[in-house]
Amino acid sequence: MDTPDEIAKKFKKAVTDSENIIAYDESRPGVANLLSIYSNCTGQSMPKVVDLFEGKGYGALKEEVADAVISVLEPLQATYYRLLGDSAYLNKIISEGAKKAAATAHVTLQDVYKKVGFNSFGL
Repeated sequence: MDTPDEIAKKFKKAVTDSENIIAYDESRPGVANLLSIYSNCTGQSMPKVVDLFEGKGYGALKEEVADAVISVLEPLQATYYRLLGDSAYLNKIISEGAKKAAATAHVTLQDVYKKVGFNSFGL
């Protein structure tokens, strides 16, 4: 997973155009994409997002989008790293999953054996 600094760097490199006017226009996909990401991360409507960035440059937009994405990802990343560090829990989940898969596979194989006539062999 990317660190917050890596995420910010990626958004700073995001492609925009030379107009430096922040408005949602699908013919300007770089800016439209950044605005959509911000809208989705913050839950704000597109008109509200466009108003928020009125008079600001692309640098400010990219920085705010990065901050919004980082805010959304932080709790997910915290949970990911917490779980990754708990090998006992992960092993328990893997073991439980393997048992469920084996039980399902056993039922499926028994059905296949019956259909192909292997049940007379005690399978």
